[in-house]
Amino acid sequence: MSKQPIGIFDSGVGGTSIWKAIHALLPNENTIYLADSINAPYGPKGKDAIIALSEKNTEYLLNQNCKLIVVACNTATTNAIAHLRETYDVPFIGIEPAIKPAALQTKTKTIGILATKGTLSSELFHNTSQLYSNDITVVEQEGEGIVQLIENGQINSFKMKELLTTYLKPMLEANIDYLVLGCTHYPYLIPQLIELLPKQVKIIDSGEAVAKQTKTILEQHDLLNTLKVKPSLKFFSNANPKVMQDLLDNKYNVDYLKF
Repeated sequence: MSKQPIGIFDSGVGGTSIWKAIHALLPNENTIYLADSINAPYGPKGKDAIIALSEKNTEYLLNQNCKLIVVACNTATTNAIAHLRETYDVPFIGIEPAIKPAALQTKTKTIGILATKGTLSSELFHNTSQLYSNDITVVEQEGEGIVQLIENGQINSFKMKELLTTYLKPMLEANIDYLVLGCTHYPYLIPQLIELLPKQVKIIDSGEAVAKQTKTILEQHDLLNTLKVKPSLKFFSNANPKVMQDLLDNKYNVDYLKF
């Protein structure tokens, strides 16, 4: 089983930021990445629809013999991962906004969270936020429109800068010193965010933590691939593959797959 691939899915191309962290930490692992870009973003769709889409993605990856599945989507994690774990007999790794490290390290006692509507309105996010934010202020901001721009290859567009400037304004007025990125698409905005934020504001995303958790779970289930051979790295999208290829620096082929 150790040679079986790790399956990774997201509502689109953003989860490739998670894939990069996993591949950097676990270079021997075979991976299959599935981008459901035609349905991105998942946030506004409602819990039942998000669960149905997550089931569809999971079943495709299980049919490809995946040994573990990473739900590389904050919205799918917060709305569907409990259901997936109850339904399928395979380990799942989820993605949650990294509220805890920001809450523990803030000096101004104010942190910002930029996330999708589906994440911010979920019960799991609410519970996590309540757990770690008793004595601090959390400025929540829905990143409406950001995912669509990234999915359309418009990361560095004027419209993107305009949206980010608008969304960061209330956070900066509240004196945040940590910005938590609550969507796997958002790490691709870090270069722009660094330009827009004061130097004292630190940016936190979940990629490294997810990669470490993936390694831990593989070790616990004796599923690590220790073969020193070139891994099979497959990428599929049900929309324009070029957008993902560009995010992967054109190092890998992305196949169109209707699913």
